[in-house]
Amino acid sequence: QVQLVESGGGLVQAGGSLRVSCAASGRTFSVYTMGWFRQAPGKEREFVSAINWRGGNTYYADYVKGRCTMSRDNAKNTVQLQMNSLNPGDTAVYSCAASIRIMSTRPLHYISWGQGTQVTVSS
Repeated sequence: QVQLVESGGGLVQAGGSLRVSCAASGRTFSVYTMGWFRQAPGKEREFVSAINWRGGNTYYADYVKGRCTMSRDNAKNTVQLQMNSLNPGDTAVYSCAASIRIMSTRPLHYISWGQGTQVTVSS
């Protein structure tokens, strides 16, 4: 399985932007669908976005659509999530995950997870 490590989280004011990244180890990174999920305190993990293995197709949750852009670089084994117009409701731990299935919004379809990076949006 692929190992994943997130970076780039931090504190940002409402309306600001943040870019979180995920670095993968393993030669087979390019075969995985990649996803971003988030979990706020006291809430269940929720889907944010997904990108197919080639990077040509992306899918976003309605609550981030138009504000977030997910991309990947298979040559560098990285995935990024650019987040704009952030609001306090976006505060959560953001985790990347890898799936061998087609793009899915369901956490159970993802077989490898990173530890997550904290994103905090102040009002």
